[in-house]
Amino acid sequence: MAKWNSIRLNYAEGIFAKAGFMEKRRVVVTGVGALTPVGNTGAQFWDGLMSGRNGIRRITHFDASSYDAQIAGEVIGFDPLDYLSKKDVKRTIRFTQFAIAASMQALSDANFTITDLNSEQVGVIIGTGTGGIDWLEQQAGILHDKGPDRVSPFMVPLFIYNMAAGQTAIQTGAKGPNSCTVTACAAGSNAIGDAFRLIQQGYAQAMLCGGTEAAITPLTVAGFAACRSLSRRNDEPDRASRPFDRDRNGFVLGEGAGVMLLEELHHALARGARIYAEITGYAMTSDAFHMTAPVESGEGAARAISLALKDAGIYPDQVDYINAHGTSTEVNDPIETRAIKTVLGEHAYRTTVSSTKSMTGHLLGGSGGIEGVATALAVYHDRVPPTINLDNPDPECDLDYIPNVARTLPVEVALSNSFGFGGHNVTLVFRKYREGK
Repeated sequence: MAKWNSIRLNYAEGIFAKAGFMEKRRVVVTGVGALTPVGNTGAQFWDGLMSGRNGIRRITHFDASSYDAQIAGEVIGFDPLDYLSKKDVKRTIRFTQFAIAASMQALSDANFTITDLNSEQVGVIIGTGTGGIDWLEQQAGILHDKGPDRVSPFMVPLFIYNMAAGQTAIQTGAKGPNSCTVTACAAGSNAIGDAFRLIQQGYAQAMLCGGTEAAITPLTVAGFAACRSLSRRNDEPDRASRPFDRDRNGFVLGEGAGVMLLEELHHALARGARIYAEITGYAMTSDAFHMTAPVESGEGAARAISLALKDAGIYPDQVDYINAHGTSTEVNDPIETRAIKTVLGEHAYRTTVSSTKSMTGHLLGGSGGIEGVATALAVYHDRVPPTINLDNPDPECDLDYIPNVARTLPVEVALSNSFGFGGHNVTLVFRKYREGK
């Protein structure tokens, strides 16, 4: 059987090689956009991270005074009319508007224009965990209070998960591959990884990709609080999200979107694009263990990290920085630490690690989008964001988590980790662009 499997694999590789699929094209990040609790553009987001700005505050989207968890990372000052017409604002909802805005920012940042000549080679993949749950809650209330005849005819097309990607394509004119990843808190990173693969294998020249979420709603907050996932540090919102700290007591919900423009290298060079970083590796694995809890040993996460490095052709001791999933929960933080140490060995203690969720909260399906943006910018600027509120490190979390103050250091290779309910594990590998490498 082993011999037969080897023959089948060799045969398949031969077919793909003849078809040209084994020639991997290089993929680079040329534009970024972000709507986050610490800034409403890519530049503002980066400045917020570098200054250690805290985006957690008491919830204003609804009256949460009777809830166990009353704090969140809200996007403040966002006006969809800055990006959409009045008509289109009425036909989109918050998670979709975030995605469109971040995508338009990424295109502008990259100085990239989608035209009739290139539109079929530009695609969109936007991940989300809850889609239009705010709209769904509203319409469910109308159904309950006023009956089925009062439900909006836009009820379905506004809340379905793929609409962020679909509407982004409509608004930008991108006619290439279009998809939506829905893998809980790994969704944004899966979207970036899948877009990377499409360009790498020749199915697109450029892709808008990332994650979006607008889940600060009564039902979502109540649900996460009911499963005891959320921090109840309501009187100290600026100290509530504290990954790797022994006083952490749950994550803080956040909202927003992070989108990057990926391009095939020669395509980017031909138009003189600025290159933030190159994506060189992507892997996803499954714990196949539990619907919410990760494997205690971190085995599934470790395999994702290891396979992504192998895909990138990078040795573990070459990693300079890891943007951790780092949720600020009792379970996740030590398990991710074990996974990192399993793969990097002693080099783990020489690697800088941080969780930007300490500042933004946890954007669920949008987290991989903004954290991918942060990782690419760390590579570009040779600066790494801090983990704020890290005052009393958990003894089980004994790596260099860059406590409280950003740090300047050479970043040649960086990883971004995302792990989601259901046992989804994703790692992306970014490295500094070097000609000829």
